[in-house]
Amino acid sequence: MKKLRLAVQLIFTILTNGYAYGYLNGKIYRGRLKYACVPGLNCYSCPGAVASCPIGALQALLNRQGFSIPFGMLGFFFLVGSLLGRFVCGWLCPFGLVQDLLHKIPVFRKRKRLPLHHILKFGKYVALLLFVCVGSVFLFGGFAKVPAFCKYICPSGTLFGAIPLLVANESLRSQAGGLFLWKLGILLLLLLLSVKVYRPFCQYLCPLGAIYGWFNRFSLVQVHWEKQQCISCGACERACPVSLSVHEISRSPECIRCGKCMEACPADCLYFFRRSCKGDSLKREG
Repeated sequence: MKKLRLAVQLIFTILTNGYAYGYLNGKIYRGRLKYACVPGLNCYSCPGAVASCPIGALQALLNRQGFSIPFGMLGFFFLVGSLLGRFVCGWLCPFGLVQDLLHKIPVFRKRKRLPLHHILKFGKYVALLLFVCVGSVFLFGGFAKVPAFCKYICPSGTLFGAIPLLVANESLRSQAGGLFLWKLGILLLLLLLSVKVYRPFCQYLCPLGAIYGWFNRFSLVQVHWEKQQCISCGACERACPVSLSVHEISRSPECIRCGKCMEACPADCLYFFRRSCKGDSLKREG
């Protein structure tokens, strides 16, 4: 399962950020595919991106003159969330992959959570409300509305978008100022934290994770727990990278469907995607 997830993450990142011409020339792909959104956080301004970010698209719709409800994006979130929930975060998000790889670096004593996690975990909902929704509707820069989350916070946009563009484009480097340094500081802090703490951005700041987390209880992709088969050994809870109990696995908004609980379970009582029927044990895949 571990190797399968890493392979899917790498393949999806390459497929959605594979516009090599953009990296070489510091140009953003503007073809028809950019009208479509990928499920994960994938910056529109990344020179390699072939599609758009759903958070960026939501802000673009909220930025339009005259307020209108973005039914198209709400439908997108409902469709993807109902099918996958936070499986997107665990398997299909490029910035999630970056955090996973950094956390594997064998330095520091690893932590699953930051102190005050029970409070900090609501930061992603604050980011969604204040920067994506309220900020995009009411925050103005000159005469244009501002995509506040993308402009002031998004570390994925800084890593995959701003830095490659500045490296490849000399004219842009001369325009980089305080705002870029601010976002670079946020990125570096999160990257350093990722070496010690498991996915700090996903746990505490990502508005996309906040949206998909609402769908975790009823999304099609689930980690099913056969309670009668469970031997209460606690292996799944120890393996969970975000310290969820067996009762919270899959149902909690914090669960990213990484599959580590299933790998650790000695009784095969946790199953991906499908549920056992009439007491028959179905061996988990992967």
